[in-house]
Amino acid sequence: MLRLLLPALLLALAGCATKPPAHPENLCEIFREKPQWHEAALKVQKRWGGTVQVPMAMMYQESSFKHDALPPRYYFLGFIPWGRVSSAYGYAQAKDETWADYKKEAGGWGADRDDFADALDFMGWYMNKTYSVNRVSKWDAYGQYLNYHEGWGGYRNRSYDAKPWLKTTSQKVQARASQYGAQYKSCEQELSSGGWF
Repeated sequence: MLRLLLPALLLALAGCATKPPAHPENLCEIFREKPQWHEAALKVQKRWGGTVQVPMAMMYQESSFKHDALPPRYYFLGFIPWGRVSSAYGYAQAKDETWADYKKEAGGWGADRDDFADALDFMGWYMNKTYSVNRVSKWDAYGQYLNYHEGWGGYRNRSYDAKPWLKTTSQKVQARASQYGAQYKSCEQELSSGGWF
């Protein structure tokens, strides 16, 4: 009987581990529900610098915390599915080539885009490079998100000026980062004293 129940139990636990948080609008509730995410966020902060709230706000925008998020499909003749608009995948919506650069430069050879801790570490690495390449502060969610979306060269060339929708989205990321930051201030001590890190 135990042999029959064990696979079902493991499958249920795996589903819980990848399920998006129940209250994605509140960073304290996210970390209370998923203490291992808080631990991962603190490790990223320690390794790459910056804040906890900015990469979390960017991840919310990119995937709504879905581990297997994919970009929209192309449709041939308007109704025949014809591949994806990009190779982006996972929590951070990292593209194949950028993920390969991260693995090479940051030593994450076993990293997976559908693993939360790996995806958040990727974002920390990307934000750190954004600071090095374009001198955008790691606290500047607006500028960081523009770099994340357009790439470092695109940001330097101001490609976002032709995309008013992207500027609006970046403002939303900035607002969410501010909201997350205020929330985190109210629960940081409680979360850190919970023995999760």
